[in-house]
Amino acid sequence: MSIKTFGHNLILVIALGLGLANLAYSADKQIVYITAKSDLPFWKTIGKGVKSIATANGYDYLEMDSALDAKKELQNAQNAIAKKVAGIVISPVDSKSAPDVLALAMKAKIPVVITDIGTNGGEYASYIKSDNYRGAYDVGTALASTMKEKGWGDSPFAMVTISLARKNGQDRSNGLRDAMKDAGITKESPLHQMQDYSAEETAKIVKEMLTTTPNLRGLFIETDQPVTGALQAIKAAKKSGDILIVSFDAMPEVASLLKNSTLVAVGMQQPYLMGVRSAEALLSSVSGTPPAKQILVPILVGTSKNIDQLMPTVNKTVFGNE
Repeated sequence: MSIKTFGHNLILVIALGLGLANLAYSADKQIVYITAKSDLPFWKTIGKGVKSIATANGYDYLEMDSALDAKKELQNAQNAIAKKVAGIVISPVDSKSAPDVLALAMKAKIPVVITDIGTNGGEYASYIKSDNYRGAYDVGTALASTMKEKGWGDSPFAMVTISLARKNGQDRSNGLRDAMKDAGITKESPLHQMQDYSAEETAKIVKEMLTTTPNLRGLFIETDQPVTGALQAIKAAKKSGDILIVSFDAMPEVASLLKNSTLVAVGMQQPYLMGVRSAEALLSSVSGTPPAKQILVPILVGTSKNIDQLMPTVNKTVFGNE
């Protein structure tokens, strides 16, 4: 073999080795976000926040959709772990399903940051959550105040909740309930939990509520898209203006809904900011610096009086308009 041929072959071997090294490097330079349901704007916006930090720091980003299915969530986690990713951000299907994912990741020594929906147990690097209790309490205070202004202090209120198997669902329900109690409004109609979080589902729930509680005056819808269904049911029953509505999470038309009094108040989580904080905490853990065990992101409470001032912040941290 000539020296020239040997040198050429050596270069090829070195190049191949570098290529394989880069492939291995790429495999552990990926951040995965396992979302509870990717087609809901809230979780989609969290993903945008996670991605912004991951890519800015040289990591690939991959999103996996659990479609509100605990078995699919576990499979997503197994797939991510098999890829030997650098870390996982997860919004669990519910707090009961999270420990199984955490156990697998801990065994594989892959750090996990939990975002939004909490866990009933297990080891994780950090938990990024909205101050759901405080936000719901403030929304409830606005509802109670308006009910009293209208002379409806003795009338019942009701809640259409997200899953109460989730820590955030428990916090929202308790926050609003405590605010109403502190305001002296104690008549609560039976609550209903959402299953698929659709407008159609909530329309049916509210229609039933209006039948069983015809004197209902206050209503708390605990997430964004179902508000549309509630409004449809109330309009169909010809009770628009007779029932005060407050909600959690903001739709793009939140400003107009508040200004025309369709909604009394909206507790707005900041999902883009939550995604940013989640990715920051995860990368801190990956680098060997433990992040804070819990990071609390405040709720922006919008009303007709302050929504114009809030909108610049809302557009960025709530809707993720970069």
